[in-house]
Amino acid sequence: MNILELISEAYKAKEYSYAPYSNFHVGAALCTDSGRIYRGCNIENAAYSPTNCAERTAFFKAVSEGERKFRGIAIVGDKEEYLAPCGVCRQVMMEFCNPKEFQVILAKNPTDYKVYTLEELFPGAFSANDL
Repeated sequence: MNILELISEAYKAKEYSYAPYSNFHVGAALCTDSGRIYRGCNIENAAYSPTNCAERTAFFKAVSEGERKFRGIAIVGDKEEYLAPCGVCRQVMMEFCNPKEFQVILAKNPTDYKVYTLEELFPGAFSANDL
């Protein structure tokens, strides 16, 4: 998985963001174990609850096409800040990823980024093992 390429793909995804209410545009790029990349952007809704984050959009696209194993995801936004995924997105990641290995890349810009494991961002997470 090439981190810089993944960040670049996340910026391309952000261009399709639909955020007329918050004007907070987010892009994500998800890398599968096979190396395929799925892009996602945030998609807002006037009722707010149906809004979907960029990370979940990428995951849902990938899963809807049969993917089940993932290496990492890059997340970018409009501002030069590290944007961590929300709790719901972390829970979706937990459903499909090994928390010790899955990498979450938070990029301020194309070359300034931090890499975390899902376990670092979501300690004590609920998983299928807890059922």
